[in-house]
Amino acid sequence: MSSANSSSSGTNAPVDSEVTPTDIDLKKGPGSAQEPKNVQELTNYIQSMLQQMQDRFQTMSDQIISRIDDMGARIDDLEHNINDLMVQAGQGEHAQQQSASTGEK
Repeated sequence: MSSANSSSSGTNAPVDSEVTPTDIDLKKGPGSAQEPKNVQELTNYIQSMLQQMQDRFQTMSDQIISRIDDMGARIDDLEHNINDLMVQAGQGEHAQQQSASTGEK
């Protein structure tokens, strides 16, 4: 195995050796106090990690969508305020509609 692969996979295995499940530092995992002893424990551990990743991704997605919605509301408020200022200055939609109905430009 190359050094790039072993460093990116998060293993503690030597560079020139084959990586086995016991080489992986599972003690840093969520709520895991010891390494899995068999395939079923490893499978459960991996499923737990994937579920945590999915939960975190969902949380981040929800936060991003919420922030986008907030930005949309702020933009709508800004557009409304700009339109109000234009109306007050005689340049807004209402002033244009009035001048169009009276034939003025």
